[in-house]
Amino acid sequence: VFVFPQESSSAYVQVKAKLEQPLNNFTVCLRSFTDLTRPCSLFSYATKNQSDEILLFKPRPGLYEFYVGGKFLLFTVPRSLRESEHVCVSWESSTGIAEFWLNGKPWPRKGLQRGYTVGVPASILLGQDQDTFGGGFDAQQSFMGEISSVYMWDTGISASGVRAAMYNNPEKTPLFGWRNFPYKIVGEVYLKP
Repeated sequence: VFVFPQESSSAYVQVKAKLEQPLNNFTVCLRSFTDLTRPCSLFSYATKNQSDEILLFKPRPGLYEFYVGGKFLLFTVPRSLRESEHVCVSWESSTGIAEFWLNGKPWPRKGLQRGYTVGVPASILLGQDQDTFGGGFDAQQSFMGEISSVYMWDTGISASGVRAAMYNNPEKTPLFGWRNFPYKIVGEVYLKP
């Protein structure tokens, strides 16, 4: 797991995957463990034109914001007490349908940004919200806690695929994933067993 030990405007994990093609579909899954009650960013994918191209953001316990192309949906979830949360989000351009799963359970599907295309090149970060391409951080939105089991695909995902990702055994080869995870740690973040 990546451990983010304290609030910071300079600590994050940079995903070094090179995405060549714009995305008309994608899925992002990750596991997080935190006791923060303030807003924090889990996964941030920014392009030079759009800082919130893809963003998984937690404004408070029991609520997730899922951004595509600067617009977002809210997903209200039960507050978990002292346990990690595994989240998958998926989106397809042709319908705009966004899907959200928490700990393997699906939430009702919603619509967002039909016909949009997620751009490249991307700056992909864990633990900070980018307000500019690769920067513009706010310590008050930084993540504190643990993040692991990060995956991204350029397709949708099935219920069985979500469960497989939960156990780090993906059905389909991801664009990047936990077993093949090109990353660079910036600032005070630690990789721990």
